Amino acid sequence: MITAQQVKSLREKTGAGMMDCKKVLTETDGDMEKAMELLRERGITKAAKKSDRIAAEGIVASYVSADKKVGTVVEVNAETDFVAKNAEFREFVAEVAKQIVEKNPSDVAALLAQPSMAEEGKTVQEVLTNKIATIGENITIRRFQRFETEGMVESYIHGDGKIGVLVDMTVADEELAKDICMQIAAAKPEYLAEKDVPKDVLDKEMEILKAQAMNEGKPEAIAEKIVQGRVGKFYSEICLLDQDLVKDQEMKVKKLLKQKCKS
Repeated sequence: MITAQQVKSLREKTGAGMMDCKKVLTETDGDMEKAMELLRERGITKAAKKSDRIAAEGIVASYVSADKKVGTVVEVNAETDFVAKNAEFREFVAEVAKQIVEKNPSDVAALLAQPSMAEEGKTVQEVLTNKIATIGENITIRRFQRFETEGMVESYIHGDGKIGVLVDMTVADEELAKDICMQIAAAKPEYLAEKDVPKDVLDKEMEILKAQAMNEGKPEAIAEKIVQGRVGKFYSEICLLDQDLVKDQEMKVKKLLKQKCKS
């Protein structure tokens, strides 16, 4: 039995019509991933990108050391958007980001066990527990990423702290690093370059592209050739270096990097 919630969820992920969503869910016995693939094969929806966004409120914050050699981006969740905008909550998140850069915890559990840099005599966990009590909502430090480099680290927080980007650059060019951060935030690449795309991911995409071509009435031999032509567009969507620049649609990211490295 396919529920209205399943149909709604598939529609939100793919943009397909309700009847199409219900039909493919029925055909796949409610398997969301298979249903999305089936919609794509029939040309009803674009590629459904996997997302690791959490259905929780909160913010992403970053901190980069003065010498640009160490940086972090951290996600801290709360229960409501109201608390996510709270000044005390934001100050706590900023302190956590600085702690990660300065003390280099291996994971969230190690971070929580560390002595707090912000409040002497307390662990980060104890500070967090106090914030939960005073703010009145559950707060969790969900995850963080920390870079330490010989080049430079740059960060970018988009909007009201909903998207965060941290980039490790070998070329110490702050303007270029900012542009790359903004590109990632806007275009959401999943991989750096074509060589980084796992074989199973590429094989699945080519399988879908072939099904699309054959559903358009193309013979299998022609469909194979069409796939080779279309896979380039796939790379241009998911690989940072192959993407069109958000700031200049006439230029690829890799061309910008090449120009900057020469100069």
